[in-house]
Formats: sequence, structure tokens, C-alpha cells
Amino acid sequence: MMPQPAAVRRRLLPATMLLGALVLSGCERNPLIVRRSSCPAVAVAAHVGDITLLRGGDPDAANLDAVATITNVRDNCAETPDMFVSRVTFDIVARRTDFAQPRQLVLPVFVAVVQAGNIINAKQVTNVTVNFAAGQERAIASGSAEAAVSRKAASVPPEVLARINRERRPGELDSATDPMADPEVRAALRAASFEVLLGFQLDERALAYNVAK
Repeated sequence: MMPQPAAVRRRLLPATMLLGALVLSGCERNPLIVRRSSCPAVAVAAHVGDITLLRGGDPDAANLDAVATITNVRDNCAETPDMFVSRVTFDIVARRTDFAQPRQLVLPVFVAVVQAGNIINAKQVTNVTVNFAAGQERAIASGSAEAAVSRKAASVPPEVLARINRERRPGELDSATDPMADPEVRAALRAASFEVLLGFQLDERALAYNVAK
């Protein structure tokens, strides 16, 4: 089950680490330059991008009621003097097995700001309503949410950047040493890496179903 919102940072169970993009480029004057994306990466968390509704408790195909999937995730990132603000929009595509009557599905979707790959800094849950007309098997609904990341928290300390981008000359003792091999450098880059993850807010049974299938 996905962690519930809390003031204390907690680990995100199904999420895999999505480090901010680091591009290493070489040139004669400065052979190792790190460029980092300012805005957090946005992705659907593992195992929670779809939800299966079943009739009763038996996870059998005969009991399938409806399925829904998060798709077409889009991110518009705006910068303020203190924050990076991501406005995330997405679609939910749903199908149902019994489409004779009109129906409404209310599906909970979470959006979480994750630091260093597994620490939740903030989380919100919003309901997205999918409406089916009589005789309609497939329907689409749209949702949106905002997530903010502190510019200060997402910044690599200047002394770490200086160590990474320091000009290296042939013959120097550490000219061939990769600064990324330094645990302190890796830790600083990881701490400054943020992502915005979204997915369905699943209970334990629904999450286990997704993991097993």
C-alpha cells in the first residue's frame, strides 16, 4: 500500500530512483562539466500506474469489473525565486465489462515529491471522476496537480560543483580520477535530486494484484 501523507519523511515503497539527468561533456579546456536539469523529473511510479476493480475478492478474470490506466502525463515547470513548481496533467483511460447502464468511477490518484529516490517530501491525493454513458465501454478523464520543490534543496553545494568541474591538466595526480567516484559527491548529487511521482492510491490487495500480474 502506498504510504499515507505525513509530516515525517517516509520511504516510497513502489518507487524506483529517478536521478536528475547528469550530462558529462569533455573539451580541451574543461574536460568534465556537469549540467543538471533544474526542474524535477515527472513519472508514474512502478506498480501503481493502473488499477483493476474486481467484483468480490477473487482475482479471477470472470470477476473483472473495470480497469483504468494513467497515461499522457505532461509537466509544465515554472520557476520562482525560491521554488520549482510543476503543474502535472494526465489522462485516465478506463474500460468496464458491463456497459449497459450509465456509471461513474471515482478514482484516487496521488502526486508525491520524492527526494534522493525514496524519501517523500510532500504528497497529495486527488479524486478523478470517469463518467460512462449508457452503452459506453471506454471513457477518458483528465486530472491535474501541482508539486513544488525548494530551489535551495535542489541545488548542489558550490564546493561540490567546484570539485566536479575543476580544471584538470595532464600529469596531475588526480587528473584521471572520476569525481563521481567520491562518496561525498555522489551523496550531494543524490540529495539534490528530486522527482514528482504519480499513481493510483491503492490498498494492499490492489497493490499486491499489480505486483503479481
